[in-house]
Amino acid sequence: MSEAKYIDYSEYMRGKFPGLKVQKISVNAGFTCPNRNGAIGKGGCIYCDNTSFTPSYCFDSKDIVKQLEAGKQFFARKYPQMKYLAYFQSYSNTFGRSVDELEAIYRSALMVDGVVGIIVGTRPDCLPAEVVDMLGRLAQETTLFVELGAETSHNRTLELINRGHTWEQTEDACRRLADKRIAVGLHLIAGLPGETECDLMETVKRTMALPVESIKLHHLQVLRGTPLHRLIDEGKLSVPQFSMEEYMDICIKIINFVNRKVAIERFLASSPPAIVVTPKWGIKNFEFVNLLRNRLNNL
Repeated sequence: MSEAKYIDYSEYMRGKFPGLKVQKISVNAGFTCPNRNGAIGKGGCIYCDNTSFTPSYCFDSKDIVKQLEAGKQFFARKYPQMKYLAYFQSYSNTFGRSVDELEAIYRSALMVDGVVGIIVGTRPDCLPAEVVDMLGRLAQETTLFVELGAETSHNRTLELINRGHTWEQTEDACRRLADKRIAVGLHLIAGLPGETECDLMETVKRTMALPVESIKLHHLQVLRGTPLHRLIDEGKLSVPQFSMEEYMDICIKIINFVNRKVAIERFLASSPPAIVVTPKWGIKNFEFVNLLRNRLNNL
């Protein structure tokens, strides 16, 4: 067995919920993002098509309980004893609502039978002190994860992709959340416009200096109809082109660098093939992970 090994999502969850099988259920609570609604900008991130990763049951109703019950029905067919995490995934789930409204939204999810915790996906610039305080109180009562869309540690790239926040805000948000004993995860993207492999590794290095419990890594997908797609078509922007094998080599370097206490939850994005312009690898995350583990075992 290679020295290059890592904590995957299943192992991470077993540590949080010993003896239980736990599944995420995505919910759409009708949030938006500050770089979409004009608070700091419009148009959103240039690569983003939020519908590409949101389950269909999240579009039928903004009623969180109904979405969770629909998700439970889907998963319970296979695993009747399954427990669940309410995953507030779509857009920035701490933005645009009062603290009381946010707390009521999260608590409504926790009232659903079988839900044993929540995951709040948001941006590092959408966590004012009063929201972090509320999340800290909630974390004393239940299992709470906060996932931050960091994407990169390079401010020039963050500006280019229209994120609307800085790496310094990511660092600050991570530390304030960790101070409240909240489990923090960062989203990172490989292959952003203008970035090299060295830039990506520098982002991983800076991430490991923060109090994070997990990272989610995926390669950049160019999705049909996004601003990124249009900019590439117009010749105004280009993105790094690497094969799946080259990307796997990068993932192995990252695995070797990441602290063994930090979980790596994923390596690939999985958008509907019909809207993916590039890269067209035709593989899902679990399939990629199987190939990756074979590579690691043979090193």
